[in-house]
Amino acid sequence: MSFICEHNDAFAEIAKQKIIEFNALHWDASQRQPLGLKQVGRNGELLAALAGRTFGNWFYLESFWLDASLRQQGIGRAMLAEAEAIAKARGCRYVILDTLNFQARPFYQRQGYRVEWTQADYPFAGGEKYFMTKTL
Repeated sequence: MSFICEHNDAFAEIAKQKIIEFNALHWDASQRQPLGLKQVGRNGELLAALAGRTFGNWFYLESFWLDASLRQQGIGRAMLAEAEAIAKARGCRYVILDTLNFQARPFYQRQGYRVEWTQADYPFAGGEKYFMTKTL
């Protein structure tokens, strides 16, 4: 048996769509909603971005970034709290996210998140990826 290599975004999207189609046989994926917040500067430049999705009891926080000039001012805390409030209003009871050892684990812990599992040697030897949750 031989396989064909297909290393591109278009194929990855097709594979993802096939999983979505399969999942639709078992639960109503139409309930999944994107959740995004941003802050822009005077010239329209992106200064902060938060993106994820809600479904059922869960808010999956996929991406959260703040420009270095905004850090340590409470902006990240406020943005995260607003996203959590939106998720809670949609019926979510929990949040899940992942972060790398050089990213924001201490920040999330200060906001009430706890490490559920650590993936060692990710993405390289000595690195760690933390899977974190919070009850809303």
